Amino acid sequence: MQDDSLDDRIEPRFDPPRRRPLRRLWRLALFFVAALVALPLVLVPVYAVAPPVSTLMLRDAVRLGGYERDWVGIEAISPYLVRAVIMGEDGRFCQHGGVDWQALSLVLEAEGGPSRGASTISMQTVKNLFLWSSRSYVRKALEIPIATYADLVWTKRRTVEIYLNVAEWGPGLFGAEAAAQHYFGKPAADLGRREASLLAAALPNPIARNPAKPSRGHANYARIIEQRERQSGAYVGCVLDP
Repeated sequence: MQDDSLDDRIEPRFDPPRRRPLRRLWRLALFFVAALVALPLVLVPVYAVAPPVSTLMLRDAVRLGGYERDWVGIEAISPYLVRAVIMGEDGRFCQHGGVDWQALSLVLEAEGGPSRGASTISMQTVKNLFLWSSRSYVRKALEIPIATYADLVWTKRRTVEIYLNVAEWGPGLFGAEAAAQHYFGKPAADLGRREASLLAAALPNPIARNPAKPSRGHANYARIIEQRERQSGAYVGCVLDP
């Protein structure tokens, strides 16, 4: 006769049903964090030579069914636009190592949380390539190490080249070449000083600002950027000859 007493004492092991979704959630969270770390480590060296695609481009490919972007080298972009964007977005670009710690500390200490004012061109570039657009301390904390890493791998000239090819200038409109053709009907290489300043002044709010039909505030800001661009000199020496 078979003795079932031992089997009766052994209870089957199983996870409570409530724990399974929680474990799956933790696994997804860990996978997401690992991807955020791994993707920049792998792709930053790749993007040193290959044209990248930004997260906003992928968003518009899904939402709008596509996007407009024509990659061009920095030599095919008007020096007026290169200087205007640097002076409008990050006047200390040639002096810092991807992060402007002085500007960042002032913004983090201010009420209301982080703002665009602390974002260098390096930080904006890696945000466009790897992160999301909404403002938060979490995103800012991720931007800092990625921007520092990118600054070590890319030259300053390459960073600006990437930025000018992934920057958003309107719904489904990315990069200097597409923006120049869309707003002024000419290649980015042929942009004049005023046109370049209007494009640079649109970057803080590219959805609402039209460089071809600027509002009074947009036009005034473009004049300020144009003045800075005229006096840029050594400020852009790491990208263009001063």
